[in-house]
Amino acid sequence: MKKKIVAITSSRADYSHLYWPLKLLEQDKSIELSILCFGPHLSPEYGETWKEIINDGFKNVKTIECLLSSDSDVGMAKSLGLATLSIADYLSELRPDLMLIIADRYEMLAPANVALTLRIPIAHIEGGDVSEGAIDDAVRNALTKMSHLHFTPSKQAMGRVIAMGEEPWRVHLSGAPSLDHLRRSEIPTRSEILGQFNLKDDESIIVVAYHPVTMHRNSNLEQHAVFDALERRKEQIVFCFPNADTGSHKIMQQAKKFCENNKNAQMHINLPAQTYWGLLKCANLMLGNSSSGIMETASLQLPTVNIGIRQLGRDRAGNIIDVEADSIKISQAIDKGLSSNFKQSIRNISNPYGDGYAAEKIAKVLSKLEISNNLLFKKNIL
Repeated sequence: MKKKIVAITSSRADYSHLYWPLKLLEQDKSIELSILCFGPHLSPEYGETWKEIINDGFKNVKTIECLLSSDSDVGMAKSLGLATLSIADYLSELRPDLMLIIADRYEMLAPANVALTLRIPIAHIEGGDVSEGAIDDAVRNALTKMSHLHFTPSKQAMGRVIAMGEEPWRVHLSGAPSLDHLRRSEIPTRSEILGQFNLKDDESIIVVAYHPVTMHRNSNLEQHAVFDALERRKEQIVFCFPNADTGSHKIMQQAKKFCENNKNAQMHINLPAQTYWGLLKCANLMLGNSSSGIMETASLQLPTVNIGIRQLGRDRAGNIIDVEADSIKISQAIDKGLSSNFKQSIRNISNPYGDGYAAEKIAKVLSKLEISNNLLFKKNIL
């Protein structure tokens, strides 16, 4: 009989990481793959990105509506409750052999909680990483302890998962699957990207991916310094939408106002993974506090200014310029990143998050995996 695996995705961000593992799993004749979409995927405000999964050719896709249109921490908590109720109904009917989840988004606690109570083994991608300035860090660690199989993005992350008491046979070093796009996906050319975004070839391009800082009681505390710094700049600026966290609406509103007042700036709700990678390849610098800046830009030797506390503790390559949320210091960091000396200094860096072969490693382990009590019953080795 085929092994029934359900993959859970809540947004454009985690789907772009899951894309190639899911493609390989769906091609595996020993596996029956289902994909469950919930949260921001179904929100018109965030581009109804679940439709991309259908357009990408995946066949067995289910959607669950549970995201409140809110900009508060209470809204996040209530969305989590709604997700738990709906996912419980779905998983109790499907009864998969394994659930596949990724990363550190708070809404992933809902399917993980349901799977745990229904005794469905969980495979988790990107555990063991660190982001001390966001609630994501605690969520990621919770998901790690709730999971039965681990695919870690770096050697350091692998060591942390084992240090948490997980049995070594459960822990696999895969790398970050988002990097597989660079090796396997058809990335638009520079001329195609410049045309699509109406960008000038002879002016510098800054991609901005800035999110609320969820460990601050005021998750927009660092926001004004970012926009004050950008007001000082003359480069072309491309904003990507923030995550659906407390304070995201305020960032969207300020970014929209910024673009209305600056002809060199533009904002995009949702970019397909291939387009996003093409944009990064064209960019001269990335700015913000996104995990993408830490995990992905090193593969392109792209200078990246990382602002504030959100990504504290993450493994990072030499292309990262860390700076506190101060407008003058941010602008100075941009100057440093755009300088020829800095670009020269990062030409030969390697990415600690892998080499673009994560999907094959993940799919191979899941294909050979035996579903048994040995998988479900965990021992703590501490």
